[in-house]
Amino acid sequence: MSKISVAVLVGSPRAGSWSRKLADALIALAPPDFDFSVVDINGLPLFNPDLDQRGVEPPAPWTAFRGALRPAQALLFITPEYNRSVPAVLKNALEIGSRPYGQSVWAGKPAAIASQSSGMMGGFGANHHLRQILVFLDVHVLAQPEIYLNQVDKLFDDKGALLEGPGRDLLVRFMGQFHGYVGRHLPAGV
Repeated sequence: MSKISVAVLVGSPRAGSWSRKLADALIALAPPDFDFSVVDINGLPLFNPDLDQRGVEPPAPWTAFRGALRPAQALLFITPEYNRSVPAVLKNALEIGSRPYGQSVWAGKPAAIASQSSGMMGGFGANHHLRQILVFLDVHVLAQPEIYLNQVDKLFDDKGALLEGPGRDLLVRFMGQFHGYVGRHLPAGV
């Protein structure tokens, strides 16, 4: 079987973010036939429809971003929660990838979401807002298990390595479910 290309989008622009640590941990726990690429969403110019009209050359970072996502067969979103929703950097990336109209890089792809917070809510609001957006973008999101990791700072040691325990076990199960889900949603012959 050939490798399945999975684009990973990390919703935190912060260096050393818990979302990036979580993304790295999930990549390490994944089945070997997933081929991951973390697609950088930091520094994308803000979406402006005026820059995406016929006859107008869109910003080069938009074109590169869309080009990096187009070949991905599946999507993995890792996000913190900012003010009970998704961070602006992630929402901006979703807008850029959804345009020009009819050329969305998201449509039809299977995906999974893991949200996290050092607080008690685990990014529940961000997770569900992201799900709502992805439904409109025709992204097929894994329903179970839902991952809202609260107190994420307690899941990693002081070097950033994922600790053994129930949190790690949940992430192993999550990646196994995601693997099966992607397999069921890929076009025949892939």
